[in-house]
Amino acid sequence: MTSRTVARLPNLINVFLLLSLVFSGNILQKATSLGINYGQVGNNLPSPDKVINLLRSLRITKTRIYDTNPQILTSFANSNIEIIVTIENQVLTLLQDPQEALQWGDSHIKPYIPATRIPGIMVGNELFTDEDSSLIGYMMPAIINIHKALVQLGLDRYIEVSSPSSLAVLAESYPPSAGSFKPEVSSVMQQLLQFLEATRSPFWVNAYPYFAYKDNPNKIPIDYVLFNRNIGMTDPNTRLHYDNMMYAQVDAVAFAAAKLGYRNIEVRVAETGWPSKGDAGEVGASPTNAATYNRNLMMRQFAGEGTPARRNSRLDVYIFALFNEDMKPGPTSEKNYGIFRPDGSLAYNLGFSTMSTTTANSESVTYSSYATKGKMTLEYWTILMLAMIQVVVSRLI
Repeated sequence: MTSRTVARLPNLINVFLLLSLVFSGNILQKATSLGINYGQVGNNLPSPDKVINLLRSLRITKTRIYDTNPQILTSFANSNIEIIVTIENQVLTLLQDPQEALQWGDSHIKPYIPATRIPGIMVGNELFTDEDSSLIGYMMPAIINIHKALVQLGLDRYIEVSSPSSLAVLAESYPPSAGSFKPEVSSVMQQLLQFLEATRSPFWVNAYPYFAYKDNPNKIPIDYVLFNRNIGMTDPNTRLHYDNMMYAQVDAVAFAAAKLGYRNIEVRVAETGWPSKGDAGEVGASPTNAATYNRNLMMRQFAGEGTPARRNSRLDVYIFALFNEDMKPGPTSEKNYGIFRPDGSLAYNLGFSTMSTTTANSESVTYSSYATKGKMTLEYWTILMLAMIQVVVSRLI
């Protein structure tokens, strides 16, 4: 036995441990950090009942919507699927009044608890962007008032309040240890972090490596943004090694928070994804890249990975999105982030053959063929297991 083989033995043991996790069912517990965004900006989307069946068949128990749609919240009652809700940006001005916030919580949240599991409220979405900074000033008063409303309603122990930010809030993100907030949002971020620490709530970020690659495809290696095997990069300040951009983006936010004195705030990913179609100038938007990105991300989620700066903490990630949405404004890519088409068929082949046998003309086939009495088939889990092993083994070479 060569010294090289001996050195690899611990990693080989990890492979066999991974096998035992899969077949013992414990691997499903690792999947609890994976959720998916359920957008509704389409005129041909399935009913909430069909969405619940689809999520169950995928063994996904977490989702997020971009409003407080009463039909969805009612349908998700007793489904055992967590659903994070969002207060629309245009409502934030109303919530500057504590009484309006209390009324909002009493009418939009309380009627559905506890039958519907609502673990979090997102106050707005990306309130600061490079194009628009007019809403950021409404964020903290709305967050504080909503939290106070939950306290008055006796729901604050069960529901976290936060607000997802885009990476536009960062002045620097490379290398990750240089992460810092822009001066114009630093004061608001300080207030947000103080609130999150006091309420033990997470900082949510929308992290899209696709945008960085699209804007600079000649300098950013495609394998680095797709979670494929690559040489990666080493942060010169921390010596931490990054083999994908999304983890680097998340850690940049963590380092930015630490610079303001908040080293223990959990950072979670509210949105990440890859479009399967785009306009002529949208480099990299393709079914192949979308499938690679989401498949590799899922594998890492099922393996329970953390980022290099927080290896011992699983990273919570919500994939964007469940469906393609034909009414979204903007470029073609905005309409094509979905893993599924509205009829329930896959927008592209993720590599799981049991998930690609649907037809557009039969609802009974479309929404039930993923599951057998609520359980994924042995073929699915075998493919999943082999893909996970491939991730581990690739790191041995």
